Amino acid sequence: MKLFRNALLLLVLFLVVDIARYAVYPDISKLAGTNPEKTAFMEYREAEWRREGLTDKKIRQRWVPLKRVSPALVKAVLISEDDKFWKHDGFDYEAIESAVERNMKAGKFKFGGSTISQQLAKNLYLSPSKNPIRKIQEAILTWRIEHALSKRRILELYVNVAEWGDGIFGIEEAARLHFGTSAAGLSASQASKLAAALPNPIRYQPNGSSSFVRNRSKRIYAIMLKRGVVVPDFQEVMTLPAGPAPDSLTVGIPEYLIDQASAPDSSTAIHAERKKRDVQPAPDADAGAVK
Repeated sequence: MKLFRNALLLLVLFLVVDIARYAVYPDISKLAGTNPEKTAFMEYREAEWRREGLTDKKIRQRWVPLKRVSPALVKAVLISEDDKFWKHDGFDYEAIESAVERNMKAGKFKFGGSTISQQLAKNLYLSPSKNPIRKIQEAILTWRIEHALSKRRILELYVNVAEWGDGIFGIEEAARLHFGTSAAGLSASQASKLAAALPNPIRYQPNGSSSFVRNRSKRIYAIMLKRGVVVPDFQEVMTLPAGPAPDSLTVGIPEYLIDQASAPDSSTAIHAERKKRDVQPAPDADAGAVK
């Protein structure tokens, strides 16, 4: 019994030390001016390939400054992954609470509520494991990242180390592979597809036929439209999906035009309304004059 108790105490001590070391290590302040050469997540992928005998596979990444990333991509990623990024201190407590409730209902750790800062901490320094110890380590690193780096730098690091395919890291490499363009040249539609694939970039291809990516990217794009991030042309307005977009803020495009374009007989209704206005008699000039 004594031996078991001592072993248990040693295990607890080891776990405490393993967690506590992230309070001082690594030196996160260096990231303010230096780009990481290889992340823990990249090393994890390489280890997977070695176990599978895929020794010829290589990590593909091209670093690009945030000023050379399409603004549409930045907006799409924030909408998809962390809509409160500019306001929180690294943790979205409402999202965490919601994720805990859903996990309890599911009976397993299935849903996450991670912010971009938390995802960056995981990608840079940890493994994709979902065990509680790793989550505590992630929380410590997230707090340090938020206090050591600017929000802009956190976002720049994230889009350059995020995984967008098997061995594909960073938005520049992802843009060239999936859409044959640079990160700066991504359209709003392409950006929404790339952002939609982030939850599982190995399983879902941004330019593939997955219904998950297709539906999720449509929702992201609809929010971008309503926030005025994207200015739609006539064809886009006429093909908007039925039903309200999943965001309450409406900027740039009138709500009534979205409703008309979304209705099954929208083209007929618009034509009838125009015809009605055209045939109405002009008001009497004397009756409308100001006296």
